[in-house]
Amino acid sequence: MRRDVFQAIADPTRRAILSLLAVQTLTMTSIADHFKVTRPAISKHVKILEECGLVSITQQGRERYCEASMNKLDEVSDWVERYRKMWDERLDRLEEYLNELQSKT
Repeated sequence: MRRDVFQAIADPTRRAILSLLAVQTLTMTSIADHFKVTRPAISKHVKILEECGLVSITQQGRERYCEASMNKLDEVSDWVERYRKMWDERLDRLEEYLNELQSKT
């Protein structure tokens, strides 16, 4: 199943993992050390992040290193920006309307 970025960031644990990886590359064990869940649970979260293109994993010997690929978050930023513009316009119109009402009284 192909997942999207929105699905990945919907989970607070995955957002926390991304925050950790935004600062530095970590092994799976290092990531798991930051959470009170099992390493297999962390592996599942990281796999979802990888499937969405938010994390890349490289194998070095026995260790798997995870690195954030934050450019995929541009999708989210673009989506939010469209709605921000829409709400700005609506709120501006509401403000104009309220000012008109106030000036009539």
